[in-house]
Amino acid sequence: MSPSEIEQPLSRRGWIQRLAIAGGATSLSALSYRRVWGANERLRVASVGTGGKGWSDLNGVAASPVVQVVALCDIDDSEQHLGRAAEKYSSAKRFADWREMLSQPADVDAVIVSTPDFMHAPVALASMQLGKHVFCQKPLTHTVFESRQMRLAAKRQGVITQMGNQIQSHTAYRTAVRAVHDGAIGKVKEVHTWQAGSPRWPRHLLRPEGSDPVPAHVRWDLWQGVAPRRPYKKGLYHPFNWRGWQAYGTGQLGDFGCHLLDPVFQALQLTAPIELVAEAPPLKPETWTDRATVRYRFPGTARTSGESIAVTWYDAVGVRPPHEVTEHLPGSFDLPSAGSLLIGEKGTLVIPHVAMPHLFPSEGDGESPLPVVEGVDHYVQWADACRGLGTTTSSFDYSGPLSEAVLLGTVAIRFPGETLQWDAEAMRISNSTEATRYLSKEYVAGWEPDWVTV
Repeated sequence: MSPSEIEQPLSRRGWIQRLAIAGGATSLSALSYRRVWGANERLRVASVGTGGKGWSDLNGVAASPVVQVVALCDIDDSEQHLGRAAEKYSSAKRFADWREMLSQPADVDAVIVSTPDFMHAPVALASMQLGKHVFCQKPLTHTVFESRQMRLAAKRQGVITQMGNQIQSHTAYRTAVRAVHDGAIGKVKEVHTWQAGSPRWPRHLLRPEGSDPVPAHVRWDLWQGVAPRRPYKKGLYHPFNWRGWQAYGTGQLGDFGCHLLDPVFQALQLTAPIELVAEAPPLKPETWTDRATVRYRFPGTARTSGESIAVTWYDAVGVRPPHEVTEHLPGSFDLPSAGSLLIGEKGTLVIPHVAMPHLFPSEGDGESPLPVVEGVDHYVQWADACRGLGTTTSSFDYSGPLSEAVLLGTVAIRFPGETLQWDAEAMRISNSTEATRYLSKEYVAGWEPDWVTV
């Protein structure tokens, strides 16, 4: 049976027609029929992708006492995926196909999207178009265009959203942001952000030939979703190594950028970059590189010292910012394996990945203490906001532009040495038609998302 024959019964057109018959929900905005929550009423949550990060996302949201898990969806029904989730949340309905799950829209209030990167936008957009609140893992999407669409859809539908950059809510990142806002290092002159660890997924290699039998517990046809079809290879894509493949993931920058650059964006209140240039080896046809440096230039803000500010990203095993930007730090201080360095007019702030920041004033001897800001629960914050209690800090209105900037870096990596001029309003790279082509992608027939038109 061909892939097209497998997918035809639940093509995009087919399941949208079923949704319309079920109640016409696709023609309404969420604001038109938002529920009025009773004091004891539960938030009915569905989870798409229940293995790996999806497992912790599901349990994080379910930790809220107001949440009821009503649906679980995964293309893998083994114990580490749908199996243990179904055992723990035994009353929830089980699905292999998220389109089938969304064909019963009245049963769900909110959706967790914890799929591989390339399926974030298709699932989340369809959920929002049904008026469902959405929690979506980082990076928000697979392409720059999709990130813009996620922000527009959330705004149009009036739904509550949160990206899964949960470290944003950790006490360490919140403390770092507060320190910059309190003027601890004065106005910031430049930023360096790095990830020096070694990814576990494949990179900078060619796809092996041949195929392996698809395990009985895996729906390979559904896993491929909107992506071009290719043979199944054991351990090469599912369940984790997809991150290294251009068709499915976004490489090291996509994986970590929405974490490491998040406190930088918050602290400096950055918007869209003006230009960027990458240093990287030529890409293999289908995988991401094993090292890259991306130099962004953003418009200056009230938190920066000039009309623009340079933010440099580094990813390669063992690579950290060069000595000339760290020579003012104490000789006994070792930079962490991942983090950010904010150099200000009055001092330097080092923000490690998931560890408390370090403040080194220009005038002084060594490190100075910082007022600690308590953390919050990123998952429960979203569940509460869905019921009208408070707001989220990583809504798509914020995380959409953050993801756009991160994913622009993955475009620049394809064109090493070329300075790309970014026109955010027109959503194009003004000096490169070829680079602009990589802001979006094609989708397998029958799986095309419905876009927001403005």
